[in-house]
Amino acid sequence: MSTWDPANDLDWVSGSEDEEDIAMKRDYHGREAILFVVDANLQTNGMTRLLEALNIIRTAFISGMLVNDKDLIGLVFANTKHSPLPLEASSVETIVVPENCAVFLPLRQLTKPIVEHYLEFMATVEDQFASEYGLAEPFGSGKFDLMIRLCIELLEKCGKKLNNAKIVYVTDVDTPHLPSSNEFQAALQKAIDLEGKEFEFHVIPMNDDFDYEPFYKEFITLSRAIDMDSFVEPDASLLREMLADRKLKQDFLRRCLGHFAFHLGPNLSMSVQYYNYFQRRALPRKVQIIRRDNSVVSTKRQIMVRKLDEQTQVVKHERQIKVCDGWYEFDLGDKPLKITMQRMNILRDMHKPHMQLLGFKHRSALPEVIYSKPSNFMYPDDQSIIGSKRLFRGLWERCLQREKIIIALFMSKRKSIPRYVALVPVQVEKSEAKTYRSQLCGDGFKIVYLPEAKHIRHIDMCDWNNTANSASDEKVDFFQKIIKRLRIDYQPNLINDPSLEYLQANLLAMSLDITTESRAFDDLLDTKVQDKRIEKYIPDYERLFDEEVMPAKKRPARDPADGASSSKLPKIDAEQIKSYPYVEFLIAEEQLTRCTVAQLQVILETHFGVQLPKSASKDKLVKHIEELSAAGKAMS
Repeated sequence: MSTWDPANDLDWVSGSEDEEDIAMKRDYHGREAILFVVDANLQTNGMTRLLEALNIIRTAFISGMLVNDKDLIGLVFANTKHSPLPLEASSVETIVVPENCAVFLPLRQLTKPIVEHYLEFMATVEDQFASEYGLAEPFGSGKFDLMIRLCIELLEKCGKKLNNAKIVYVTDVDTPHLPSSNEFQAALQKAIDLEGKEFEFHVIPMNDDFDYEPFYKEFITLSRAIDMDSFVEPDASLLREMLADRKLKQDFLRRCLGHFAFHLGPNLSMSVQYYNYFQRRALPRKVQIIRRDNSVVSTKRQIMVRKLDEQTQVVKHERQIKVCDGWYEFDLGDKPLKITMQRMNILRDMHKPHMQLLGFKHRSALPEVIYSKPSNFMYPDDQSIIGSKRLFRGLWERCLQREKIIIALFMSKRKSIPRYVALVPVQVEKSEAKTYRSQLCGDGFKIVYLPEAKHIRHIDMCDWNNTANSASDEKVDFFQKIIKRLRIDYQPNLINDPSLEYLQANLLAMSLDITTESRAFDDLLDTKVQDKRIEKYIPDYERLFDEEVMPAKKRPARDPADGASSSKLPKIDAEQIKSYPYVEFLIAEEQLTRCTVAQLQVILETHFGVQLPKSASKDKLVKHIEELSAAGKAMS
């Protein structure tokens, strides 16, 4: 998420409505691609740093397979002496691989064989990496510009439409070339090419004392088209933790939910985008499989239109149509009215997603918690209307100073119902603890959906909140002490979904034979410490409150093998139904339903001389036998 510092903005541009419509129609669909580039110089001081870098990429591979298998991931080794072909050698036939570079994996969707191939490579990398890849000569320095050109070519020829492409360079060398060399200037020229291609470049230092000043500060600012003064050196350890965290992507997805225009007044609007504060749990899609070979059952939906004759109700005409060719038909007075799906879509799609400013209220007018719908986060976007970041920041700072919130009408997507929302300005809380997840929430507006009449329930509290259930002041004070002693610092951004953790651990164990330990809430709660805190309050608890009476347990059912009677009745023998007194006994006890359909047919034919069709139901046979038996008793 790029910063919206006003110093990074250009100048104001007054565009017409037509230009704004064209800008808002930009295509934001596509796949995410991440290309890892590992510097072979990591092996110069031993294999520790190289193995650590490969372990980070290993977690990213597993994350990509579990979270979203549609994304593309690749791996390239730079500054190598040899350039062995990848396992899929035909994938680099149209790509010029320069010297001192080796493509281990071109950009591909991650599958189980690809991850297994990487794990097999990691098992032998400590012994075979030096001989198979080696280190470039002399001084382990290859051409940085050729490496960037290779990465650009791999991203452009991946065969998929990309929306967010990243090049992640893992190294521990401060500068690839001397500042006075021609290779240094050629490398900086490639940064401009990256900015034109809209490919992001990231450096992951493998040492904490990494220096950006010699080369990478200027290279990154050129690739992102920002000023060098606005560049802030990130913490190297936090970058490694963020890249290694396989839960980061599914909890904090970078792609926004939508782009829209925020209209502040006549001829004044800005382009913004909104995000989720959390990522919903994505469980695997349920499918039906055939038992004999576990193949997936494919279903096909067909819509048939039939025309019936009004008198005979016979089908006169039948044809198959598509979903978009359907229609709504109803009677308007004496005439039928038919509306096609195209007309319905036109009526529903009269307005594009937007937000309209209605007014301002004081912060105290909004309750702290509203349970009607989860909140979203709004952020500016300069790609559609230039100057939106500057205007957004001015509005945000003014609302913070005056403790104001914005009341607006928000239509999140096409064909949706507009909702009244409150825009609450939020600010990042500076924390001394270096936890990268706490730094992911930025400055902006929180979109709070205001409740309507249908969202408010009236609950009668008289059933439990009455004088009969009230406690004394001494008991209330006692539990206030217990609550204070058991209070914890709950940080939901540090806790992963336990059910999703358990599911993904089982998937890894079955597919890749990888055992993972998921502690879930164990890291948050220390039960032994909690027991010690409230240990001294146990005597007071026993004095104030009555002894708990455990409810009586239900007696378990006895096993028929131990002599207990079984709940199931014995089956009726075919010889028994030949006796008419036994049949009368079944009728009197209303137990004819214990007989099968074939036995009921035998009873009718043997004792009453009646034979019903084989298609007769069991209820019909029982009813007929009871009627014949009653008629026979009446005649006698």
